[in-house]
Amino acid sequence: MKRYSILLLLSFFALTAQAKTYKVYYLGGQSNMAGYGNNAELSEPYTSAQPALRIFNGNPAGDFSNGGGRGIWDALQPGYGRKFKSDGEANHHSDFFGPELGFGHRIAELNPNDNVAIIKYALGGSALGYGVGNNWFPDYRRGNGINQYDHALNTFQQAFAVRDIDGDGEADTLIPAGIIWMQGESDAYDSEVVANQYLHNLKNIMALLRAALRAPDLPVVIGKITDSHNDPEDGLRMNWGHIVQQAQMVFEQEDVCADLVTVTESFQHLDDGWHYHSKDYITLGSAFADSVHNLNKACNK
Repeated sequence: MKRYSILLLLSFFALTAQAKTYKVYYLGGQSNMAGYGNNAELSEPYTSAQPALRIFNGNPAGDFSNGGGRGIWDALQPGYGRKFKSDGEANHHSDFFGPELGFGHRIAELNPNDNVAIIKYALGGSALGYGVGNNWFPDYRRGNGINQYDHALNTFQQAFAVRDIDGDGEADTLIPAGIIWMQGESDAYDSEVVANQYLHNLKNIMALLRAALRAPDLPVVIGKITDSHNDPEDGLRMNWGHIVQQAQMVFEQEDVCADLVTVTESFQHLDDGWHYHSKDYITLGSAFADSVHNLNKACNK
């Protein structure tokens, strides 16, 4: 009887385990991509782990640091926001979430016949401009030369090296489907010189990320940065925010496979003057999903 039961169990796994093809979306940027949403303020369906929605969140690390990008594939759930960590053996979820929750649920809803996976790497305060602290400048030469761009590449390498991302015993196929980018506040805050370089730097990093994902026409969705207008001196948190905002708009206008999400214009900031409220991260993620879904249809034509 025991042998018969084992044979039935093996037959069940043979029927249910199968190789899958996943549409993979990369979510990157700085703190509003990392996420300041509070897990305690979530309600269903966002409070529960979603085993069918896979996520690889690379370990956030500063410039010069080793260990950036380490991670493991896991179910989409709360806890991939700020203070999330991974040592490559286990994920250590935090009390916060970012746009990945709203994005994952919405993109799955829009693509009911597809398998969805997310790769995320973001670090708060990181800039595209050289010399602004933690940055994404591809030709970085300070210290040991390791910066956010390197950590993102390491995230890609580790995520794509896993043959079976859902643990069913069958090798899966990962097809890049889009880049979602929420970043620019640091470049708009640091200096006018850095802000004026933003368009060039944005075009450069997107070209490099597309190349790393081996998809030169990969859809790119940019989230518009917004100012809280609560600086005690002149009201502006980002003195050169208008320059970066203009650069984001020009990037979208000049790239037929790019879009600019402006839903952030309606958001209110936390008291820190930089980050959004929990509900806004769900809204932002959903808007990202709508945008990249539409781009995928347009660019495929």
